Amino acid sequence: MYQFFVEPGQIQGRRIIITGSDVNHIRNVLRMKPGEEIAVSNGTDGREYRCGIESFTEDEVICSLRFMKEDGVELPSRIHLFQGLPKADKMELIVQKAVELGADCIVPVACQRSVVRLAGEKAAAKQQRWQKIADAAAKQCGRTKLVQVAPVQSLADALASLPADCRVIMPWEEADGKQVGSSLRQALAGGGRPACAALVIGPEGGLTEEEARLA
Repeated sequence: MYQFFVEPGQIQGRRIIITGSDVNHIRNVLRMKPGEEIAVSNGTDGREYRCGIESFTEDEVICSLRFMKEDGVELPSRIHLFQGLPKADKMELIVQKAVELGADCIVPVACQRSVVRLAGEKAAAKQQRWQKIADAAAKQCGRTKLVQVAPVQSLADALASLPADCRVIMPWEEADGKQVGSSLRQALAGGGRPACAALVIGPEGGLTEEEARLA
């Protein structure tokens, strides 16, 4: 089942209109015909709209709603991945797999031990690249929500953006589960399943003690 995303305004009752680059993809790459079924989501509410293709215009695919799935495939908790900038192009694979595993938001973090340094136009270009990878992964694995890849930022700024009740989980090499930190089992078990959780992953060199205290 091919998955496509539209803006909420493109869902008009039982009529759904697909525009943009997906039109060429549906018509000329996939060579789909009227009557074939596709899955459509608006990227925000977690619903999946199963539609039948009705017709094509020069720049639109006109579809009709057949039925709607509200249970969806999204995780019950919103997962924020705070990923320390890794070397080379590893971030591309991390973004792809994080989307496939259900992350709600991916935040590239400039950690103290990150070898890669991104700023200005270079950082913006990387963010755009990662966002395209995230969008493609969401379509490929049947997500009903688009995953935002945030701008590169410091760990302090990333943590400050979280809701007050968000649980922060940070694997740290120097934590022993006794005097410092807790085991992963304890961290996940405490307080029941959270509505929001942030997972902080450092770069290849790990997180510093200062960053651990901050988290």
